[in-house]
Amino acid sequence: MIAGLFRFKGGIKPETHKNASAGSPIQIAPLPKQLIVPLRQSPRATAECIVVPGQKVLKGERIGLPDSPLSTAVHAPTSGTVVEITPHAMAHASGLQTRCVVIEPDGDERWIDRPTLDYASASPKEALAWLRDHGIVGLGGATFPSHIKAGVDGGIETLILNGAECEPWITCDDRLMRERADGIVAGALILKHLTGAREIVFGVEDNKPQAIEALRTAIHGLSGDITVIPVPSLYPAGGEKQLIRVLTGVEIPHGKLGGDFGVQCFNVGTAYAVNRAINHGEPLVSRVMTVTGNVEKPGNFEVLIGTPVEALLALGQPKPDTGRILMGGPMMGFELPRLDVPATKATNCLIATSPTLFPPPPPEMNCIRCGACAAACPAELQPFELYWFSRARNFGKAQEYHLFDCIECGCCSYVCPSHIRLVDYYRFAKGEIWAREREKSAADAARERFEFRNERQAREKREKAEKLAAKAAATKAKLAASSADAPAAAAASSDAPAGPDDAKRALIAAALERAKAQKAAIEPKNTDALTPDQAAQVAEADERRAAKAATDTAADAPESN
Repeated sequence: MIAGLFRFKGGIKPETHKNASAGSPIQIAPLPKQLIVPLRQSPRATAECIVVPGQKVLKGERIGLPDSPLSTAVHAPTSGTVVEITPHAMAHASGLQTRCVVIEPDGDERWIDRPTLDYASASPKEALAWLRDHGIVGLGGATFPSHIKAGVDGGIETLILNGAECEPWITCDDRLMRERADGIVAGALILKHLTGAREIVFGVEDNKPQAIEALRTAIHGLSGDITVIPVPSLYPAGGEKQLIRVLTGVEIPHGKLGGDFGVQCFNVGTAYAVNRAINHGEPLVSRVMTVTGNVEKPGNFEVLIGTPVEALLALGQPKPDTGRILMGGPMMGFELPRLDVPATKATNCLIATSPTLFPPPPPEMNCIRCGACAAACPAELQPFELYWFSRARNFGKAQEYHLFDCIECGCCSYVCPSHIRLVDYYRFAKGEIWAREREKSAADAARERFEFRNERQAREKREKAEKLAAKAAATKAKLAASSADAPAAAAASSDAPAGPDDAKRALIAAALERAKAQKAAIEPKNTDALTPDQAAQVAEADERRAAKAATDTAADAPESN
């Protein structure tokens, strides 16, 4: 049992802005006119489309199959007709496109058959495949496949359920814990069984007293080691490594996972989705999401995957002075380049901004090396050094300063007195490094193909030379054998001695005879005898040719004087 709390280095305490949406119960979002379901629900993998335009689908029916170990199934969020399968802009700052299945709802919300799974008697492999085929991924934002995370090969002592929800404005997990604590606890028990954990610990920020009380009520009377622990409200306490540090004191180094240290962490929304998949047979086709910011009616909505953002914003009724739209929180979210992009499994919040709520950032000034960013960094990095190296494109030095340990939480940018958007520089550097690694991999593959081609050509040339040499050796041996046999044959027929030249002449004569025989075999033969008439005609023709020859000879003779 965890006895006390620890703390992580750094962190900040921004204004939470949670009260407006936290007081609003979860509402069911209405069906949109069309659902645009991306076959790519995470940055890691896509799904293989198994439907065609014009096909009727039911709610929960699979429309995409996993096509890699890190992929999960994708399902129809409602019943209706597949209108088209086409590239469409995805919910990403880049605005790039991904393949999507467009479904026109029929309004009936007809479900597929939903068999359940007795996870207590099922094999671990069967239970994990069930999660994969029901599309269960992490709903804390990373969308990491849950069947991979839950499939650790033993050694898990502590299962942590992350209910911190530390980023400002976001309240979807808070409302989920208040209203559906029983389902979350049921999912946690399933995950405990799958991971083999000895204890369950719910980590919830202490600014969510109602959620803490709801979870404690849900676990009351349950056997086993299960507790709910309030943690201090400090951003980014909801980061996986930070929450593990706070609850257990274990620090997870770069390149390692919590499972390597006997700790596994899942979001409370993920636990609820696991419960719905195992105990109710429901694939992950919806999630709870916060709509807040510069809107008349901020709140939390259960939203079907694939619902366009513009339809979701309409639920909150944006005010006239609304400007940018952020997906995710203000610290780690991003500005949407367009509003027709669909909600995905990773979408936990939409924030409408205004000049009052989100003033334009002041102009960036020079770094004064004050060290405020280093003091706030929860990963214990040197953000100002990373900034200089990233800006100078000295990516090797940036990696030496552990660039990839940065979790992009935004604490450094938040406290920077020079208003430098530090995280943007780190993202740029990471992207450049990844691009160069891809180019290097492509160049290495091209070099290997070139070397293989040269080796193949050299091998073929060597094999050809060996064949020619073998043939020449066979011919030489044959000549030698013939030379040895020729004198014996000559001695048997004549007393005159025969030398090597006689043997060679005999071989040549034999070859000439074979050539004559082959030529005679292919020459046309007229084997039919001439009839008397034909013989007379031939004789007459011969006479004409002879007479003409005599005439020509006489004409050419010189005249005598």
